Amino acid sequence: MLIRKARLEDLEDLLGIYNYEVMYGISTLDVHPKTIKEWRQWFDVHNVDNHPLLVAQMDDHAVGYASLSAYREKEAYCSTVELSVYVDVSYRNRGVADALMEAILSMARADESIHMVVSVITGGNEASVRLHDKYGFTYCGSIHEVGVKLGEYRDIENYELQV
Repeated sequence: MLIRKARLEDLEDLLGIYNYEVMYGISTLDVHPKTIKEWRQWFDVHNVDNHPLLVAQMDDHAVGYASLSAYREKEAYCSTVELSVYVDVSYRNRGVADALMEAILSMARADESIHMVVSVITGGNEASVRLHDKYGFTYCGSIHEVGVKLGEYRDIENYELQV
């Protein structure tokens, strides 16, 4: 497995990974698949400033990604980033998420402009909770029944890590 900076040619793989979760999973509360145009806009705001986007490459294509994105639009939040980690369903339980988490948090710690990493995890995503616990994130609270996904109300659980 190779962890590297995302490239434009990864875009379709990354979109496929994300849209699988949109359609069948609870890792995102998006309910409509993203288009390649929308995903290009998302891609273009990464690997800029303190918003890296890394991919895990196996079998000659991207099989997972980790990103640090803007937490909120207000300027006072600029030292806080929101973490996302997604892995292709066919490559889960192979250490991909762990490798991505290790790499992206290493980048966050090395970036003096980043003070806080936050994650918003959909309630019931136990694999994500275990991953965040392993890396020392602190649970900060839940917002109950904040969204509807796959026909059910879903909670979100907030986690933080000061770097």
